[in-house]
Amino acid sequence: MKLSVLILAYNHEKFITQALDSVLIQQVDFDYEIVIGEDCSTDNTRDILIGYQQEHPEKIRLLLPEKNLGMHDNFIQTFKACRGKYIALLEGDDYWTSPDKLQKQVDFLDTHTDYTICFHNALYLYQDGSTKCFMPPENWKNTFTLEDILSSNIMSFASIVFRQGFIEEFPDWMYDINFVDWILQILLAQHGNIGYINETMNVYRIHPNGNWSWRTQIEMRLEILKAYHYIENYLDSKYQNKIRRVISENYKLLCIDYMQNDDRKNARKFLNKFLLQDFLNNLMLSDLSLKTSFLMNIYLPALYKILKKVKYTFISKVVSEKII
Repeated sequence: MKLSVLILAYNHEKFITQALDSVLIQQVDFDYEIVIGEDCSTDNTRDILIGYQQEHPEKIRLLLPEKNLGMHDNFIQTFKACRGKYIALLEGDDYWTSPDKLQKQVDFLDTHTDYTICFHNALYLYQDGSTKCFMPPENWKNTFTLEDILSSNIMSFASIVFRQGFIEEFPDWMYDINFVDWILQILLAQHGNIGYINETMNVYRIHPNGNWSWRTQIEMRLEILKAYHYIENYLDSKYQNKIRRVISENYKLLCIDYMQNDDRKNARKFLNKFLLQDFLNNLMLSDLSLKTSFLMNIYLPALYKILKKVKYTFISKVVSEKII
């Protein structure tokens, strides 16, 4: 079997038909299977999938647990059931937009044997119908590495096709992380390069029932930080400086988030972590004016407001005089 399409489905009644149809219209010159982990949905998702499987018994394999497994175990069970040389990922509320998607990515991996992952751009679709293209910041590059994805998650789940054979077991700490795709990317990127196709070939829906999109900005950052701390202990020491710099940046952003929410207690907590992290990384002199501003705002707010007002008055006066 050349490729397995791994689909995760839970309460995707409104979307699963479009997801499956986008797989079944793929135009390829190789054999592929569709392996679906349906995690005991409380809506009509399972019945819809059973109907599709009966129409395409040679193509679709359904995994139907008797009780809800949860995101992590459902993913791992479905992953282990895939028989293809390559695995393509798709969640039941997303869909692919190009019938050539799989062919292009398999062709890439066939001709680049030192690459473990191939991905492309995604279109983010919001509830109000607006869209935004999601692509890596350095989208002029054809190749990315583990260093790149340690900075941020640059791949949409449904854009990924990866090579089998590098992951026998997942680390136990993955169960403590509320997203699996970025961890999967990091595990795979240790073994080869990441290929990038600068085309938009899937849609990622942003809706309240999504596993990630319902969270607040602070909740997202806290989850990301938790993941970085696990990764820091997991990866080789040569990546430590990179990871620590990213952790420091997230401490800073959390400090800003909490200040904007007028939560000085937590702002102070993450300011202290930010300063300590930069001290350990010999970065205390970087962003010095910003750090001074944070310290004044959090520890001496009354004085900070006075100085800020004086600064504003002085600038306004200088501008007025220049205009005159």
